[in-house]
Amino acid sequence: MKTPASMQPMRRLLLGLVALLAAGLAFVASAPVRAQEAPDKQIERLSAEVLARIKADPEIRSGNLERISQFVDEMVMPSVDFERMTALSVGRGWREASAEQRAELVKQFRMLLLRTYSGALSEVRDQSIRMKPLRADPADKDVIVRSEVIGQGTEPIQLDYRMRRTNENWKIYDINVLGVWLVETYRGQFGQIISQGGIQGLVDSLRQRNNRGGAEPPPSKS
Repeated sequence: MKTPASMQPMRRLLLGLVALLAAGLAFVASAPVRAQEAPDKQIERLSAEVLARIKADPEIRSGNLERISQFVDEMVMPSVDFERMTALSVGRGWREASAEQRAELVKQFRMLLLRTYSGALSEVRDQSIRMKPLRADPADKDVIVRSEVIGQGTEPIQLDYRMRRTNENWKIYDINVLGVWLVETYRGQFGQIISQGGIQGLVDSLRQRNNRGGAEPPPSKS
């Protein structure tokens, strides 16, 4: 279903938050170690901390890539399995990639997400997160955490997370905004590039796009 025009600013906001979370946002690294949280509680805490930090920092909201990248690095890789997210986005081609190509794909995909969605952070105002009941068994190791972003005068916007349990905590590896999963969207785009130029063609394409500078348009769902 097409997003109404009145919801487009919120959609851009959520995609911006998605990108930053995908690039490694989580909990501040200097914070004390917690016992493993339930996945929905982890997302609830994480979302509140991320929104508060964005609201408090005008440089982040202005789209300053250097400040955003610093913000990403400070706000913890541990809650996001970004290598897994990249691998799933690349698809079958990931198995063909060398260790060097995989490392470069992770690096360039992270930068692509930052460049694509950083401008959306200017939309952050009074938004907050409302969690939905977690439908999962305590023994599950892979779950979907569902939430909504709510703001004054706007309709709630769907924001869901695929998470996998590790020895340390739960880690995000895919995010769904308004019914569109991030991994699925990029897999379609990347698959076309790989079919034409192989895995190195994808590496080169991402590097060229990032070297151009400026904003990158969000991908359309395949």
